[in-house]
Amino acid sequence: MQKAIAEAARDSTRTATYLFWRTGQILDEDHGRGSVELPSQRSLYRLLEKLSAGKHTTGSARTRRSLADRPHGPFGERSATAPGELMQMDSTPLDVLVRLDDGVPARVDLTGMIDVATRSLTAAVLRPTTKSVDASVLLARTVTPEPMRPGWAQALAMSRSALPFRRLLDIDARMEHAAARPVIVPETIVVDQGKVFISRNFRASCNFLGINFQPVHDASGWEKGHIERMLGSVGTLFAQFLAGYTGFNAERRGRHVEQQPLWPLLELQELLDEWIVVWQSRPHDGLRDPLHPGRMFSPNEKYAALVETAGYVPVALSADDYIELLPATWRAINAYGVKIKHRTYDDQALNPLRQQRSGVKDRKDLWEIHYDPYDVSRIWVRDHWNGGWITLFWKQLHRVAAPFGELAWDHTRRTLPGASEEQLADAVADLLRRAHQGSADRGDPGTRARLSRRDRRVAARTKSSPPSTPIAPEAPPADRVADGEAGQADDAPEENIAKVIPMPIFDPFTEADKRW
Repeated sequence: MQKAIAEAARDSTRTATYLFWRTGQILDEDHGRGSVELPSQRSLYRLLEKLSAGKHTTGSARTRRSLADRPHGPFGERSATAPGELMQMDSTPLDVLVRLDDGVPARVDLTGMIDVATRSLTAAVLRPTTKSVDASVLLARTVTPEPMRPGWAQALAMSRSALPFRRLLDIDARMEHAAARPVIVPETIVVDQGKVFISRNFRASCNFLGINFQPVHDASGWEKGHIERMLGSVGTLFAQFLAGYTGFNAERRGRHVEQQPLWPLLELQELLDEWIVVWQSRPHDGLRDPLHPGRMFSPNEKYAALVETAGYVPVALSADDYIELLPATWRAINAYGVKIKHRTYDDQALNPLRQQRSGVKDRKDLWEIHYDPYDVSRIWVRDHWNGGWITLFWKQLHRVAAPFGELAWDHTRRTLPGASEEQLADAVADLLRRAHQGSADRGDPGTRARLSRRDRRVAARTKSSPPSTPIAPEAPPADRVADGEAGQADDAPEENIAKVIPMPIFDPFTEADKRW
């Protein structure tokens, strides 16, 4: 029976009856058919209860796998004595339905980062689908002060908290209007084997910021137990108090949850940011003074005590730094510009580099391109000759009025595999327009084109995913805008335009002298 229990550790959950049958099969294979007689059912149940104690053999499959992967012997623990010395990051689906654009209900992913020394939740982001760029943006948010928002209580300001506000303000002027959430620069980040965290982009972001990247072993959640427990606290202390709470599995989900007044994604993100500031002032059971174990400290109080000895060095990220955190690819610069996923980008600043070699032999003389998967309007080319970045705009940008990301573009490419770049741009614009108007166009009922469920979900997630970086939007070159408007003007029919008669300037002193 021990062998049957060991085999069930990785399989789906079965009942005790199956384990008794499997035990009989193992005995027949080892000793011959009918050589060993099984005891009574009561004896088998008593034996199973004794051998499977603490293994969840007939319980939750996820818990059973976790217990099977747990190492033998006592657990070790790496101590952290300074803020940022050891931080952990993870991502999980949030147990709340949110309302995306066009009223589409959906669950979102929560990605967070915690500092082990102070138990501070330094940053957390909500996205419809987590990408590697979201993890990189989380690094930028943890080294940036959280600004106070309109409507927040003044008690949440850093100046009203246990943090050493005056001393930090003398070092970093960004703290003047900051909320009570400490700014922590990571030294080492522990992540799991998720593709978001082990991606080339996230590793490059850690290398750029000088952060040690430390992935845990496969199926070893206990190696980053602090962030696992923190995400569970978000579910019990934050998520379950929201409308649209679904529970952490199907058995705990209520009926018609999608009909509740759901939160929009952006509003829920602001509510989560406010809750994090409140969490920072909540006493934590893991933050106790060894000399006075009866007292619990809050994350802000622990940070205030440790920063006195560890110190604080501000890290202000520029626009070029945010570009460095974006995903990178390598492309050739052709005569027509740069092409990424059937989209062509070009600019006059690219003229000296056209059809030239970058000089990076390890990349076959290709050029490094950084892009935002949530904003396809522009890309950035690293100038390997002179340094800096060159911004390139999409040549078909004038065809699409609403911003969108690669999710909508890839969905349209799968729908129209043989379409040209212009046809794909028009199809994406039509998809976003129809999604904005509703499930059908508001014209003639006979010409209504209904959206599929997949189309609505893609459009909703596209509109709910703003650009990843806070880089100020730049205007496309004037000549390209003029060409696009000129092309549209040539196709439009000629109309008689009325003469514009300007209104006279109103002078109140002159009007007062008039006789009416």
